[in-house]
Amino acid sequence: MPPPEDIDRLSSAALKALVYELLQKVAELERTVAALRDENARLKGGPGRPDIKPNRKPSGMEQATDPKPPAGLGRKRGRRGATRAKLAINETRKVKLTVPPSGARFKGYTSFVVQELVIHPHVVELQCERWQTADGRVITAPLPDGFDGHFGPQLRRFVLALYHQGQTTMPRLLTLLRALGIVISKRQVVRLLNAERGDFRDEARAVLRTGLASSSWITVDDTGARHQAKNGFCTQIGNAHFTAFITRESKSRLNFLSVLRAGYDDYVVNNEALAYMRERALAAHVIARLAEHPERLFADQAAWTAHLEKLGIAALKVTPDPVLIATEGALWGSVKAHGLLRGTVIVSDDAGQFNIGEHGLCWVHAERLVHKLDTFTEQNRAAQASTRAAMWQLYADLKVYRGAPSPERKNALTAEFDRIFTTTTGFVPLDRLLARLHANKSELLKVLERPEIPLHTNGSENDIRCHVTRRKVSGGTRSERGRDCRDTFLALAKTCAKLGVSFWDYLGSRFAITGSAIVPPLPQLILATAAQPP
Repeated sequence: MPPPEDIDRLSSAALKALVYELLQKVAELERTVAALRDENARLKGGPGRPDIKPNRKPSGMEQATDPKPPAGLGRKRGRRGATRAKLAINETRKVKLTVPPSGARFKGYTSFVVQELVIHPHVVELQCERWQTADGRVITAPLPDGFDGHFGPQLRRFVLALYHQGQTTMPRLLTLLRALGIVISKRQVVRLLNAERGDFRDEARAVLRTGLASSSWITVDDTGARHQAKNGFCTQIGNAHFTAFITRESKSRLNFLSVLRAGYDDYVVNNEALAYMRERALAAHVIARLAEHPERLFADQAAWTAHLEKLGIAALKVTPDPVLIATEGALWGSVKAHGLLRGTVIVSDDAGQFNIGEHGLCWVHAERLVHKLDTFTEQNRAAQASTRAAMWQLYADLKVYRGAPSPERKNALTAEFDRIFTTTTGFVPLDRLLARLHANKSELLKVLERPEIPLHTNGSENDIRCHVTRRKVSGGTRSERGRDCRDTFLALAKTCAKLGVSFWDYLGSRFAITGSAIVPPLPQLILATAAQPP
């Protein structure tokens, strides 16, 4: 920021704005210096500064704006019900007195039910028949369903459930298995975790495709993810019925569009792709080259890149980058060509890469920006408090509107939005923030057009916590298979929880374990659940 030519000639308002700006820069510099000191201490081998959160409570806007029950009608807990009715008795033991008292009469038994867990190794020798045919070939009977390798389906289910749902570590899992009497090596445990189970990955991909094709809305988020000692990013996509995780090196819009293809590899130049390119200000002559060429479908990235080079687009050095915008458009065309995101609203935290198609913004993140502003005077704090109170009230009104939308309420809420976000408070950083939020009016008020969408991305933040926990517990992944297996099983576990399916039962069903509950394909359950009235 260049210094003013003559500070003595500044007006009172300009001087006040300058002071606010300097105070903000000082606060930011203090945070930077603290972070650098912490990093320097770590590099020298010390523990660094402890990660103590600032004494600032979260906004709590979502919980605070929930409707309150009438006075005297608080939440009543229902009775849990008899436990015994839910149990099947596997064993009955008779317990006798050592020496009955003299003269006592036997009066039968009283029942006392105990739930127990039996865990012990169970070694099975499978003697497979061998037959020799007339032509000299030897035929061996295949292993029964569910058996694959030298470790049975129940053991594989236990390993996967404990690692992915129980969030344990591989060394601890190895120690536990050995303590239980299982003769197994570290490499064998890793193979059980990263086994070439294409059916699981196929089902996770089908879950994503079904969710994107059938949902009226999705929420998205991302978080850091280490892979092969490099920083990457895990993108979460989901709603009330499904969850998907995809880890890549980048979190750009190009990557997000690639993720939205849900496993398809093609590039398509269709009307949706061309409309995307126009929206992103791609040069008209470049769009014309793509639109006039008879070839519109490309099987993979190599074929698409060759097409761009053939048309001379790859050689253009202009802004915006024609290769980037054209590729994003072809990816968007592929998404639409496969019937994904048909009228689906993408609700995000305002990260730029998620601003695609019909887009809505999270109100909790918007309010958080106001909540996190540094205030230096009583006037600042009063302006911040009044603005937050107004946003909380508007948020509560929007929640009521979702249940009973009407044109009159829509107009009233739009007017209230304009009143709040065009107010001049005199707190310069706040006024700038309000102007920026007002520019996002259509996305923040998307709920007025689509009342079924959520007002926040809390679901995504809740989903992605399991991925963050996995990262904190185990660090990063080393192999492509390990990365894909981690994303696959965490997503399947989350999807099972949303559909009311036990992940343990799901694994038992997929491993064909005798006596396990039959769990239909998860995409089928997603469609059935989504079709039910809310």
